[in-house]
Amino acid sequence: MTKEDRYIALLPQVKALCEGEADMIAKMANVCALLHSEFGFWWTGFYRVMNYELGVMRSAAATGNSELVLGPFQGPLACMHIGYGRGVCGTAWKERRTVVVPDVELFPGHIACSSESRSEIVVPVFEGDEVVAVLDIDSRELATFDDTDRQYLERLVAML
Repeated sequence: MTKEDRYIALLPQVKALCEGEADMIAKMANVCALLHSEFGFWWTGFYRVMNYELGVMRSAAATGNSELVLGPFQGPLACMHIGYGRGVCGTAWKERRTVVVPDVELFPGHIACSSESRSEIVVPVFEGDEVVAVLDIDSRELATFDDTDRQYLERLVAML
C-alpha cells in the first residue's frame, strides 16, 4: 500500500472520529494516536496556541502573550512551550503555512527536543482565519515527508 493509499484510508476514520465531537483536545488526542499507529512516526502531536492574557486557545500573534503549548501527542517527551516564529512549529504558526523539513539540522533555529528527530512536517490548524494549533510530526529518518504528506495532513487537520 502506498503512502497516499494509507492517507486515503485514514481520512474517513478521522472524519468519523471528529464528527459530532466538540472537544478539540479529544479530537487531537485521537488523531495523534491514529496517525502515530498507522505510520509509525517518531513523534506525532499538537501544539496549541495559547494566549495567557485571555486564558484561551486563540491566535494572538500581535501580542507578546501567546505561545505554542504542548497538547496531545504520541512519542517521547517533548518541548512544552514554543515561541512565535521559533523553530519549525513557530515558523509554521507565524507564516500560516505547512513547513516540510527534510533535514532538521539544516533548518535555521531548529529546536531540538530530541536528537533522534531527523525530518519534520508542521501543519497549521485553522479556526476561521486564525491559527489555533499546529500538528507536528517528526521522523527518525531524513526526508520522510513530502508533498503527499502535506496535502493529506492539511485535509486531515481541516476536519478537526
